Amino acid sequence: MLSPMKKQALLVDDEESIRHLLVEIFNAEFADIETVTAGNGQEAIEKLRQNAYDILVTDLKMPEVDGLQVLEEALTLYPDIVAIAVTGYGTIETAVRAIKLGAFDYITKPFEITDFQLTLRRAIEQKELREENLALRTQLKERYSFSNIIGSSPPMRKIFDAIAMIGPTTSTVLITGETGTGKELIARAIYYNSSRREQKLVSINCGAIPETLLESELFGHVRGAFTGAHQNRIGKFEQAHRGTVFLDEIGNMSPMLQVKLLRILQEREFERVGDNRTIKVDVRVIAATSADLATRVAQGTFREDLYYRLNVIPIVVPPLRERREDIPLLAQFFLKKYSDGQGEQKVIAQDAMRLLQNYPWPGNVRQLENAIERAVMMVRNRSQIHIEDLPPEIQEAPLAATGTVFQIPEEGISLDQVVEDTERRLIMESLQRHHGNKQKASDFLQMNRTTLIQKMKRLGIETLPADPPIPVKKD
Repeated sequence: MLSPMKKQALLVDDEESIRHLLVEIFNAEFADIETVTAGNGQEAIEKLRQNAYDILVTDLKMPEVDGLQVLEEALTLYPDIVAIAVTGYGTIETAVRAIKLGAFDYITKPFEITDFQLTLRRAIEQKELREENLALRTQLKERYSFSNIIGSSPPMRKIFDAIAMIGPTTSTVLITGETGTGKELIARAIYYNSSRREQKLVSINCGAIPETLLESELFGHVRGAFTGAHQNRIGKFEQAHRGTVFLDEIGNMSPMLQVKLLRILQEREFERVGDNRTIKVDVRVIAATSADLATRVAQGTFREDLYYRLNVIPIVVPPLRERREDIPLLAQFFLKKYSDGQGEQKVIAQDAMRLLQNYPWPGNVRQLENAIERAVMMVRNRSQIHIEDLPPEIQEAPLAATGTVFQIPEEGISLDQVVEDTERRLIMESLQRHHGNKQKASDFLQMNRTTLIQKMKRLGIETLPADPPIPVKKD
């Protein structure tokens, strides 16, 4: 009986002597791999359908059901199987077909035992490397892909590490960052990686609801508490009992509500609006804000004690302009999101991608998503997104500095050379952006067209695709 813990190999050949030789090679050199033999193609296919083998060694030339059919069946059932084809000298073309089907390699009869051993070792090593890479990718995905948060930059890796660390705790978390950076996604990732993920996550935007209604939304009310309160109503904190409350834009909360929130954080209790009965709750609070709470504390508009109660575990989400290396990842993610169902998968041209990476993104990730969604709609039946498909504010933005830091050697540096290199780069980028149109490029760089042409000659910049001809108006 085969052991499910060991690797297993299926050896297929219609010559009994070859089957015995293959078994002896495995027993001598690969004792940790169990072997099973099949004397023809049909028997091999039946065995493949009954068991998931790790390795397949099959002769290609067999009567009725040949080795190519066996190979095709094996790779259909088990795409990761390591397959080696055995072929006669005169059937190399068949061996090439086997490689195209997905076989790792082939050997020709009669073969040297050492050659077979070497081929098999390489095949096994490649399979183990593939499995190791898959395991690493899985670990990275689990560690660095929380919900729809995309990023591999150092600032984002720190956030992923923080989420993994604080998720299992019940501590209060304060997430700060500019509008559009994805603070709510961070909050949800903390929730889904917490011990409270089986309970409710209740969210409320404190900046989107008037103060008079926000109190009732948060704490509930009793019948007759105010005009229109026709029945009792439980608030968000009661709804989230044993779960998590996410308070977005906490900086907009009024001083009166700040007092009630502080009490919940300290005592885990509150009263509904219009009621004097105390209600106990067990909730974890995650708050977020785009405001600078420390400044508001200094200005006296936000309670200092509440700030420290909220800021137990701070997470600062960087703006997109501070993690530009994440822009290609994000752009590809949104491109796939909005291209699905649109027929051919769209791609972003390199000139458009450079423009995306240079843009300052005042609206952060949300603005980038909107830009990609618009671009997908603009290209229609085309497969490639170009600069002209991007929103006007991105097309017309001035070229951003690359942020390159010159490492000045001890012997000094040529300022003229640095200036020349920078000038050359800006001209090239402007020409590429305007598809070689020198008039548009010179306007973009705020210089005369003649000056641009002179600089191009001096810097050795070859003319890009020619300017379109100027139409001649006929009388």
